[in-house]
Amino acid sequence: MSATTTVTETASSASNILRLFPEINTSLASQTQSSATQDADLAGYDEEQIRLMDEVCIVLDENDAPIGSASKKVCHLMENINKGLLHRAFSVFLFDSNNRLLLQQRASEKITFPDLWTNTCCSHPLGIPGETGATLDAAIMGVKRAAQRKLDQELGIKKEQVPIENFDFLTRIHYLAPSDGKWGEHEIDYILFIKADVDLNVNPNEVRATKYVSADELKEQFKDPELKFTPWFKLICQSMLFEWWEHLDSGLDKYKGETKLRRML
Repeated sequence: MSATTTVTETASSASNILRLFPEINTSLASQTQSSATQDADLAGYDEEQIRLMDEVCIVLDENDAPIGSASKKVCHLMENINKGLLHRAFSVFLFDSNNRLLLQQRASEKITFPDLWTNTCCSHPLGIPGETGATLDAAIMGVKRAAQRKLDQELGIKKEQVPIENFDFLTRIHYLAPSDGKWGEHEIDYILFIKADVDLNVNPNEVRATKYVSADELKEQFKDPELKFTPWFKLICQSMLFEWWEHLDSGLDKYKGETKLRRML
């Protein structure tokens, strides 16, 4: 959305989603819902994580064209995902000067995929000025801005340590993954690489633990049945990550800026 987006335009976007997906469940996003019903819907979840479920995600068609917006709650309900609701996301892979990848373990408070290990930062560009984009170039810039925002919010990494121009966009993956019976992900996920030595100030409501690993160490961790990883991270690792990693300092250019969508459904 542009800086001149109006309330009417926002309502129009929401109406468009209901027109395209008339059977989706929007009850969790209802502002008129009683507190008792809201408590029943999200009973037992962390208050801050419930608040974040009101964020507005960018709803897409299967070719990554924005068609409207919907709350994070609505986008992550499996019953809506099963009806085709799809949104935009990003995954940051941050490497230090020794080419070690920074992993995070998602906090126990997270509503989707709690306690699982994953790449440095995984989240969504929002339907706000600067983070949306209808063309690929605009969308890439939007997810880079969102990546800066979330690296700070989750890990305390200040934007000065991760400048926009230092992020490399590699490709997009389209995947679907259930978290449990109620929640899941259906995303077109923008893959961003950045190499930086950073200072961490971890938000414990978002991140339970962090760890730097080499490629060989990560391969060994995948063999450990006690360690659980997010489905998108496993997909990326099994298909592309280690090849990209080998070329981090030389030859990565040939992998950057892929325009084709990779379907991993």
